[in-house]
Amino acid sequence: MNLAPNPASSDLGSLGPSVVPSGLAVSVADAWSPEARQEPKTVAICDTQPVTAEGIRTLIANSRDLKFQQSTDSLQAAAEQLRTNPPAILLLDKAFGVQILLDWLAELRLGPSDPCLNTAIVIWGVSVTEAEALRFLQAGARGILRKTADVPMILACLRTVAAGRSWMEDCVFRDAGRSDRYPRSELTSREQQVLELVEQGFKNKDIATELGIRPGTVKIHLKHIFEKTGVRGRYGLALNGLRDRGVMTAPVRPQS
Repeated sequence: MNLAPNPASSDLGSLGPSVVPSGLAVSVADAWSPEARQEPKTVAICDTQPVTAEGIRTLIANSRDLKFQQSTDSLQAAAEQLRTNPPAILLLDKAFGVQILLDWLAELRLGPSDPCLNTAIVIWGVSVTEAEALRFLQAGARGILRKTADVPMILACLRTVAAGRSWMEDCVFRDAGRSDRYPRSELTSREQQVLELVEQGFKNKDIATELGIRPGTVKIHLKHIFEKTGVRGRYGLALNGLRDRGVMTAPVRPQS
């Protein structure tokens, strides 16, 4: 699934540029373009396996718009880095533990300033479920990426979050059971209200209180919403709601 518009007619605020293979010759026009004169975005990594950082360093070594800054192997060191010398992007290893990372992000954002406003945090791991992805995004992460992603996808993710957008791979949407059609127009006005509250993270009991209906009625509305949209589960609804509002983007494929 490729939702990206033509990169030639859009900026990084959408899905990022096409990925340029390393070693490709740069034309004189490209070298003097405004983009080429911009400072590269710094990339830091906090990973349980330090050797992984060397892979990222090598990956972006020939990139004009990305620059490796620093690697750490502890969340405490990463927090200090965000306070003293914040990178544009921080790759954070999911292997630290889902709840530990959520608590770390929450504590990080309790201070006088929110580091997530200046640094795009990307959670990456061998696998990420739809529920985990949604919790990370709601906690302030900007991107969700698998460690098994190919090089063009990793670079596209880094460039996208550096441009102020959010990123999540197609596979998480497929886990959510999303069909190509997402017919919101077929929902009743009440179902629309329930859907919007689900997308905001409300639980059934809270939705019932908000709308002045019974929790059992909420379950009935959700059943109808699942049937009409083809999405399985409330996490799937929330994830698709984020994407439909442009909060998240699907991956860019390099042009041949």
